[in-house]
Amino acid sequence: MDNKADLIGIAPLLVVNDVVKTAEYYRDVLGFEIIGYFPDPPLYAMVKRDNFQIHFAKSDGGDIKTNEAFRKAISDFIIWVPEIDRFYEELVSRNADIVEGIVQRVYGNREFVVRDCNGFKILVCD
Repeated sequence: MDNKADLIGIAPLLVVNDVVKTAEYYRDVLGFEIIGYFPDPPLYAMVKRDNFQIHFAKSDGGDIKTNEAFRKAISDFIIWVPEIDRFYEELVSRNADIVEGIVQRVYGNREFVVRDCNGFKILVCD
């Protein structure tokens, strides 16, 4: 008998200096929808695209770090997109900061890397 609860999603939570600027970047460049800001003035923001959410919290001290500060050539989170070519062209048309174009990896995935307005690197995989 399996009584495990179903997990239905996970949302990365990134600490940023400006939650409004970040949410608007994700909307305007990465194609997300802004769910909301909390409280007023905003210290927290949430965006979504399809069934995927990303949350942003305002830094207390103004100093943020990306994973790259701890380990070179690593991303901050991964998004899986079956239509990777379509998503890549969408981001290019919105002048996203593409760090690495689409490449075929030896382990089978096609991937590209985009950097957001805070320096966080997003690995996009098919």
